[in-house]
Amino acid sequence: MKFNKDDKIYVAGHRGLVGSAIVRKLKSIGCERLILRTHKEMDLMDSESVAQFFLTEKPDYVFQCAAKVGGIMANKTYPAKFIYENLTIQNNIIHNAYLSGVKRLLFLGSSCIYPKMCPQPMREEHLLSSELEITNRPYAIAKIAGIEMAWAYNREYGTKNLSVMPTNLYGVGDNYDLQNSHVLPAIIRKMHEAKFANKDKVGLWGTGMPKREFLYSDDLADACVFLLSLPDDEYEQLLSSNEAPPVVNIGTGEDLTIKELAHLVKDIVAFTGEIEWDTSKPDGTPRKLLDVSKLTSIGWNYKTNLKDGIALAYQDFLSHLDDNRLNLSD
Repeated sequence: MKFNKDDKIYVAGHRGLVGSAIVRKLKSIGCERLILRTHKEMDLMDSESVAQFFLTEKPDYVFQCAAKVGGIMANKTYPAKFIYENLTIQNNIIHNAYLSGVKRLLFLGSSCIYPKMCPQPMREEHLLSSELEITNRPYAIAKIAGIEMAWAYNREYGTKNLSVMPTNLYGVGDNYDLQNSHVLPAIIRKMHEAKFANKDKVGLWGTGMPKREFLYSDDLADACVFLLSLPDDEYEQLLSSNEAPPVVNIGTGEDLTIKELAHLVKDIVAFTGEIEWDTSKPDGTPRKLLDVSKLTSIGWNYKTNLKDGIALAYQDFLSHLDDNRLNLSD
């Protein structure tokens, strides 16, 4: 099965890092009937508005990318907002997608759903096998609830919902606000500002020793479109288990330490000062490397290496220095 130009495809959260990449991918393959709504046009927290939208538009396919996201700082500062807003948004979308007869729905989770001390690399079946990392527990629990809800609707109502677990993402359209951004865009911004302020050092959180995996956002979009447009027999096989929710990891299968990442960004930004690690700040989970063998076994692999991807992300950052989303007045 492939999407055709007459399919109505709703991308929830189309202005975000993931959603915007999926829109670019869909347009590149000729999808013409994309359904997009800004927050001003439809508040995904408002159940009545979401219900009316699905009743009126009746999309064929849904990419559920809308979420409240952020790094360690944001998760520690706004734990109630993270669990409440994410639960509300995904409940509204998954339930109304079922009511309106959506053919397939892709729910975007996160690798943070896996336990803090998870075996490495993390396999889909490791979900709920032990305790979560405390710094992002509310967000992780919300995402786990979304995975369970999508699966429950499959079993009870015959929907065809699939959940995907992306690794750490970066790319065009990222968030560089230091209060809410993830580690890679935060390092890009800090290095850039230190360079143009002629500073001789830049401060980064933690020890630099945790290991992380990073995937370019356009590669994630390519994987998401690949999965949701699989032929019926291959797609049904992903949904077939009655013992565990249908989940697919999306990543590169490769990781590096935050310290190695920082030096890679330093070279790309051309910052010549020193890196100072603030070990009073939390490191988070020691390692988060996804096992991507399920995805590679059905024919998908990432395309953008980390060095090239960071260079593209930095150029995007530079092109938006006057954009309010960078919040450079902090």
